[in-house]
Amino acid sequence: MDYVEEYRRAELFMEAGDPHEAARILQPLLVAEPGNAAVRLQLALAYFASAQLRRAEGELRALVERDPTDHYAHHVLGRTLERLNRHAEALPHLRLASAMSPLDDYRQAVDRVAARVNVRGVPGGPPSAS
Repeated sequence: MDYVEEYRRAELFMEAGDPHEAARILQPLLVAEPGNAAVRLQLALAYFASAQLRRAEGELRALVERDPTDHYAHHVLGRTLERLNRHAEALPHLRLASAMSPLDDYRQAVDRVAARVNVRGVPGGPPSAS
């Protein structure tokens, strides 16, 4: 198997809007090269795009465990947890990503999820205004 060619093929499927096929291509690549962060990230993104959120979460947690300074992995993990309606868990990852790299998308995600945590009164969230 030509790993580089398969990786490129998976990228083409992602660009064409077929994350399921991209994930199918990437899974054996990750089995063959479990330490390859680029393959793991692409697989996580394919899972995220195809709403396989628990699978995306698993791959993203492996990425942030391996490299806690990977702001993008923290951001996508936070977005994944947000989509799973686990806002209180998402917020620390989103805040960390925003602190490491002050991008507009990161800040907007923090604001959006912080508002949800505050509105729902989730333990550990900001105090509600009385």
